[in-house]
This record gives sequence, C-alpha cells and structure tokens, in this order.
Amino acid sequence: MPRRSSRSVASLAPLAALAAALACAEAPAADSSLPAAAGEVPPSLAADSSVAGTRPASAPAVVSADSGSAAGGAAPRASADTGVIRALHSSRGARDRNSFLAAVRAGAKAEGSWPAGPKANAGAVLPGKRIIAYYGNPLSKRMGVLGEYPVDEMLRRLDKEVAAWKKADPSTPVQPALHLVATVAQGQAGRDGMWRARMDSALIEKVYGWAKRRDALLFVDIQVAHSTVAAELRPLMKFLERPDVHLGLDPEFSMHYDREGLRPGAKIGTMSAADVNVAIRALDQLVRERKLPPKVLVVHRFTRKMVPDAESIRPTANVQVVMDMDGWGPPWLKFDSYRDYIVAHPVQYTGFKLFYGNDAKKGDALLTPAELLALRPRPLYIQFQ
Repeated sequence: MPRRSSRSVASLAPLAALAAALACAEAPAADSSLPAAAGEVPPSLAADSSVAGTRPASAPAVVSADSGSAAGGAAPRASADTGVIRALHSSRGARDRNSFLAAVRAGAKAEGSWPAGPKANAGAVLPGKRIIAYYGNPLSKRMGVLGEYPVDEMLRRLDKEVAAWKKADPSTPVQPALHLVATVAQGQAGRDGMWRARMDSALIEKVYGWAKRRDALLFVDIQVAHSTVAAELRPLMKFLERPDVHLGLDPEFSMHYDREGLRPGAKIGTMSAADVNVAIRALDQLVRERKLPPKVLVVHRFTRKMVPDAESIRPTANVQVVMDMDGWGPPWLKFDSYRDYIVAHPVQYTGFKLFYGNDAKKGDALLTPAELLALRPRPLYIQFQ
C-alpha cells in the first residue's frame, strides 16, 4: 500500500461521511497495492503507448465549412471571415481554413449556451483566469511533458507558454498548472483485475512541490480502467482537500458499458454523465465541509461516445466543469473535433489540448494562441502534452 504520513492519515478522519457517500455511489473496487514499488515505473506505463493518452482525435462526419448565410447578407459574413482568417497560422492549407471557419461559425451560433450551470461561489478560478497546464507523469517520458524533461527545463518551458498566453490575451490572467495522471490505466490486469496503477503519495507530493515553485495548480487525473470513479477518488481526497488541487477524468480509459472486459487502450472508452456527476457530488461535499474555494473538474473528450450524454453533467456553484478537447491530429481535425464534440454539447467551460509531438509529426505547426482565441467559446483551459 502507498505509505501515508501521520498528518495525511489524521486529515482523512473528518471525511468519513464523504467516504460513506462515495461507497454508496458505486460499489468499491478491491484496493490493490501498486504493481511497482515507490518510484518504480509500472511496466505498461512505460511500454504501452496506447495507454499513454495519445489517441488521435476522431474524424467528424462533416469537414467542410458551413455554407449557410449570416444575417445581413454575404458581404458582412465575408468581412467577418476575413478577420477570422487573419488568426490562422500562415502554413495552414485550404482544408484547415474551411474547418477553422466552420468551427468559429458554429461556436458563434452556440456561444449563448456556454457557460451553462450556476454561477460559481467566491474564489473560483474560472472564468476570471485561463489555466495553462502541463500534462503527464514523471515516471514516463511517453505520457507528456511532466516526464519528458528534467523538472527545471519542464518548468522553464511552462513559463514560456504562460508568457505567450499573457501576450496573446492580456485581458485574461493566466494561471499555470501541472496535470498529473495519478491513476494510470495499465496493459495488464494486476492482482485485483482493475487494470490501473495508483501513484503513491510520495510521487504526488513531489509533483505538488513542483507546482508550488510556480504558484501553479495541481490537477490529479484519473484513468479508471475497470475500476470506478468513486473507488479511485477515495485515495486522492487527502490531496483534493487542498485549495490548489483539482481533478481530471479521462473517459478514454473507462472500460465500462459496451467496453466492459476490454483491455484499456484496445478501444476508446466511455464514461457517462452519471459517472462524472459522482465526482462532482464528492467534490461539492468536500468544498462545503472544508470551506474551500470551488474546484475545477476537467473531463477529456475527442469522440461523442466518450461522454454520450454530456448535457446531463451537472456543475454546481462549488464545482466548475471543463470539457477538454483531447486527441491529436492535423489542424483541420482538431477544429472539427472542437466543433462537433465540445461546442455542440454544452456543459460549462471549454478546454483544448495540444500535443507537442503528435500534432506536429506530419509537419504541421502547433496551433497558436491566436487560433484558439478565435474559437467560440474561447477555451479557458489549455493543456500541453
């Protein structure tokens, strides 16, 4: 079992009611020990790229620009399109341009639906700030920038992205963050058959210490595999009771519903709104009991089926929900995915994920702040992997 300090054990005692609520929400999975000792890389964490969050975005059925006419005739629309096109990187081709315009137009039509949900209580991060997050796990170079570079270099790179976003949108303060995959889907079942590895407290504390060096937030991310949201939340609650620690959920590796019994990564997983609402209720109760500022919950998505009933997700005044456009691919595919899987299914706030390697592996330039700021609604959570 992961080792806990006496302070951590003591801090869990007042959360007995919360633990009971989580136990009622879903049947608890057997609590396995880590498949590796503290600091050792779980085998599939390092070896299986399909379990490393590198799936491509899915190609939507429609990739051409919306041909409908705007109110006021073609001339105003052409003028508006010209302004939007100026935001595109000079290297983008015709397909990128058409998809970009279609995404911007669809977003402009749907913007009144975003953000949905109640107004947040005092101390909320969103919408007053934009979060710029570095993603990954220090035990793997293949899961993202948190493990790809030595910590000092990684933080310097984060500083550069923060500076770029401050320059691109001076009106919105930038909040840096580190986004740690704390429960990692695995290529082997493990002793309890849950196909996931829980990172130990020492590793989470180490990454939290890195975040503190930049006054950054820490996100702890869950890939449930064959376990449940409720079961994987329990060991993370002692971290989430800190005001600067928030949560992420990754439906890609949720092997339930029609994915039951499959190895994580064999097929793209599914997480229902009911699963997400389990996390929202737990965080809401934690915020109320501990008198914390509102929590941010990031839900990754790049297909419709990953969260098939997203409109039934219920944010609260204590829990702000970001639907994060995940998945890698060429610019046109990412624009289409944002339009079809994020904009078209309003929840609350939006995010956008960029892959330094996979997005650029066919020679495309990484999407720029100017391009993302032209989208509607404007993403308030930008994640780099």
